[in-house]
Amino acid sequence: MSNYQKQRERMVQTQLAARGIRDARVLEAMEKVPRHLFVEEAMQEQAYSDHPLPIGEKQTISQPYIVALMTEALELKGHEKVLELGTGSGYQAAILAELAERVFTIERIPNLAYRANQILQKLGYKNVIVRVTDGTLGWPEESPFDAILVTAGAPNIPQTLVDQLAMGGRLLIPIGDRLSQELMRVERTPDGITKSTLGGVRFVDLVGKWAWEA
Repeated sequence: MSNYQKQRERMVQTQLAARGIRDARVLEAMEKVPRHLFVEEAMQEQAYSDHPLPIGEKQTISQPYIVALMTEALELKGHEKVLELGTGSGYQAAILAELAERVFTIERIPNLAYRANQILQKLGYKNVIVRVTDGTLGWPEESPFDAILVTAGAPNIPQTLVDQLAMGGRLLIPIGDRLSQELMRVERTPDGITKSTLGGVRFVDLVGKWAWEA
């Protein structure tokens, strides 16, 4: 067993399961995906630590627990079409690819999108499509989505994303100011939209037409 595999097992046990992550499929995905390959070589020894890491372009790879918490809240069963806003390193997209049928991920920074796509292809994730554009517009031609995951903080919930949710679909998005946000879970039901809060988080800005200006 490699040292990185041991680190992943320890991460799952001490950072995720010990804090209440219960979805066995999420825990299996987090134990399988080589997180260290999604960060710079100089950062690889810290890849399984309990904190976010810089990935360049003033962006970060989220703390493992936050990745697991947001992923678990999507309640993925395996058949879903998922939209992710904020590809970043590509790590979250890889986790989603383990758990859903198709993943469409948007990144506004070309360098990050290119690098993430290269890593995802190298690891064999054929069910992920990366696009460079304004994520707040969503991906209309592929909608509706069973789940939408936003990995950047926004001042409000973009209506464009709510409109692209399938019936029964779940949207996870950090909402607040530029310093701190509440993680919101939005679900589309036959009776309308329901919202719940999963606690305080801190993400980089969601930049785009329906969020923050660059």
